[in-house]
Amino acid sequence: MGGLLTGEEWSALRLSFQVAACAALAGLPWAIAVGYLLARASFMGKWVIEVLVNLPLVLPPVVTGYLLLVCLAPRGPLGSLLEAWFGWRIVFTWWGAALASTVMSFPLMVRAARLAFQGVDPRLEMAARGLGAGPLAAFFTISLPLAQRGLIAAWTLGFARGLGEFGATIMVAGNIEGQTRTIPLAIYTLANRPDGGPQSWRLVALSILLACGALIASEFLERKRTAYDVA
Repeated sequence: MGGLLTGEEWSALRLSFQVAACAALAGLPWAIAVGYLLARASFMGKWVIEVLVNLPLVLPPVVTGYLLLVCLAPRGPLGSLLEAWFGWRIVFTWWGAALASTVMSFPLMVRAARLAFQGVDPRLEMAARGLGAGPLAAFFTISLPLAQRGLIAAWTLGFARGLGEFGATIMVAGNIEGQTRTIPLAIYTLANRPDGGPQSWRLVALSILLACGALIASEFLERKRTAYDVA
């Protein structure tokens, strides 16, 4: 790999994996909770949660990134608290890129998690409750194991979305080589250089391969889950 990519490209690849993996891991527990809530619960105002969850899918990514930047800036409402209490500065760091990727990938992860839990027969949970299991015990012993393939697919989709995130990332984390420049940002940078064509095409091809690999893995897991449900 080192012979095929330059140092700059290798750095972008490493950062992309780092950002995407952290984003998917950070978002998965919340996606599981929200996906289960939407799959099982019926309550007034449920549509409000659905709208808020799916809002990043329809908003321009730059708008989402700008809102995150306003909130997380050192003088922003959340950024000032994080810096005062913990000494954390999120903007223009890879943590900012990971947070932006988490927000952008979250709707896809919730949808996949919701479908996974909808594929679990609720009567199995009711049977567990009837045998004395509490709500949490029924969830962790019945629902979560039976939905695990769909949840792994949700993580895979979140990871793939994190690899390709650009608009929100550049607003929150900037485009700093070796620190926040992921593959999409590296492609953007190279495409604006007079001699950057060949390098940008290598990263474009690499992005396509990574995205196809993630989608194939997600589709495989979804098909396995469907086959299991049918059986």
